[in-house]
Amino acid sequence: MNQNLTTDRQTFVTHLECSITGEQYEADQLHGLSRAGRPLLVRYDLDAVRSSVSRDTIEARPTDLWRWRELLPVRHTANIVSLGEIETPLVPLTKSGGPNVLVKDEGRLPTGSFKARGLVMAVAMAKELGVTKIAMPTNGNAGAALAAYATRCGIETIVFCPDDTPEINVREIAMQGARVWRVNGLIDDCGAIVGKGAAEGRWFDFSTLKEPYRIEGKKTMGLELAAQFGWKLPDAIFYPTGGGTGLIGMWKAFDELEKLGWIGSERPKMFAVQASGCAPIVRAFEAGEEHAERWEDASTVAAGIRVPKAVGDFLILRAVRESGGQALAVGDPAILKAVDAAAKQDGLLLCPEGGATLAAYHQALNTGLVDEDDKVVLFNCATGLKYPMPEAPQALDRTRPIDFDAL
Repeated sequence: MNQNLTTDRQTFVTHLECSITGEQYEADQLHGLSRAGRPLLVRYDLDAVRSSVSRDTIEARPTDLWRWRELLPVRHTANIVSLGEIETPLVPLTKSGGPNVLVKDEGRLPTGSFKARGLVMAVAMAKELGVTKIAMPTNGNAGAALAAYATRCGIETIVFCPDDTPEINVREIAMQGARVWRVNGLIDDCGAIVGKGAAEGRWFDFSTLKEPYRIEGKKTMGLELAAQFGWKLPDAIFYPTGGGTGLIGMWKAFDELEKLGWIGSERPKMFAVQASGCAPIVRAFEAGEEHAERWEDASTVAAGIRVPKAVGDFLILRAVRESGGQALAVGDPAILKAVDAAAKQDGLLLCPEGGATLAAYHQALNTGLVDEDDKVVLFNCATGLKYPMPEAPQALDRTRPIDFDAL
């Protein structure tokens, strides 16, 4: 067991709250969406947290996800499931980005993506609340994280993914113990199957934001950023946005940290980055709408942000607007160009969704939404090793004369 986890009851959850009506729900009970059909948010006794732990105490702990245990929902340490969730590094991207551009490289987490943050928390809470069977739709990385953590604690898992999900994702889901089915549709079509099975009592629905705890895992990205920046936040965050759980979670983290007195009221501009072939949040932002209509015929090389409709759309839009940020769409050619630039100029292999944030940063820079002097964080949400790369076909015959100049 991690040396951080020394007490049995280690959290300060008071209740859950509907994100749109404010209606309260009891903690320590299994919940999906609220009665209004909206995500539930976990609330804490922050005065008690402040009395129990200081910022200095947090800083003195090992820098993993569980250092933040007082701001996380798992009651009993015996229910924690872990594969070693480290604090992810901030990697400068000075050549392809700029002098003040840092990438938070989430590909270093278990199963190679930031989905580990949300799913480790959601699975731990499922274990705590007695769930024995889970189903979830995925574009790839979330299914892999769910499979790994659920298998580790003995929860049966069924995963549905679009039939063009990257092959490596489908195989890792299966390899890590889940039953995975390819579906001739998009992620929301997969979600409809999950929802129907859940309504029939076949399993618990683990779709994005349809249970309350994935947000709590994802908010650790915001908690980590605050600590990594010396308790002052960056000027701007560019986040690849499909379901948007991480963006919502970070915004929640900043609010909790301010109420604890650990940071001030300043906030980064939050940029929700989507692909131009699937940009429902961008369209809603530009139209001044609170909710985003479904994006028809969604298509992009960045499968992780190919989410035609997000259940937490209003929470994403609210955070972007309150921060003074923007929702931006970038095309596939710009995404692939950014991935290539980061690899060849800075030696960092981004996933396509991470490439989208770099492309969006340059777009924002060119249009004056950010300045070169701004401290900027881009999120690379998965290791680039999971994605197709250009061929490297050159070969050398050692038995023939070698033209060393040509090498």
